[in-house]
Amino acid sequence: MSIEQTERLRNRLQASLDELVARIGKIQIGTKEQFPFGWRKAAKGRTVWRILEELITQNIERYITELGISKLTVSHSEISVYDFHVIFEDDEVPIYVNVKSALLDGKIQKDDISKGVGLQAFYEADINREFFIATFFIKFNEDMTIEIDKCTAFPITWIPDVYVNPSNNGNLQSSKYKNLDDAVRRTSAEFFEVFKNAMHEAARKKMIKLNS
Repeated sequence: MSIEQTERLRNRLQASLDELVARIGKIQIGTKEQFPFGWRKAAKGRTVWRILEELITQNIERYITELGISKLTVSHSEISVYDFHVIFEDDEVPIYVNVKSALLDGKIQKDDISKGVGLQAFYEADINREFFIATFFIKFNEDMTIEIDKCTAFPITWIPDVYVNPSNNGNLQSSKYKNLDDAVRRTSAEFFEVFKNAMHEAARKKMIKLNS
């Protein structure tokens, strides 16, 4: 796929996810009576990530026509690198999506994006696959609801800081996958070369550590 093709699909996915966010509204997690002392340590993105992932997927299915999508396929594998893939109306290209959540105005840090070996197998099966990280930015309200403020659809191939952690299950990590201003526009083939180099470097560092 060309960079222009990825850009076109990204814009279409972004528009659909923006429409989805507008339709979802507040998400009730509990009541103030059930949580008399508020969120406390639970006010973190990872606390509600699984619930949010299911909510996003179900609402895409619910509003599939309004979002301009002709087909939604959910991944039922716990080890899959993506959560679902969609095909837009008048199109034939599957778009693979990995759902992430982040705190609105949260601190910038390296986050796990995908298992390295899984991502390598994903692209080895088809180097032209279109894969996006959909980050939903959330805020925690005092009435024990959460709200999705916005979403960013970011092509995984455009991650600028491609890094594979040798001591963390070989995960691809990034701190710059939430802001398109940081994107390095690459084709999937160009990304795969950078990614494989990062995988080799991680393996080298791990071997050094094991032998030290």
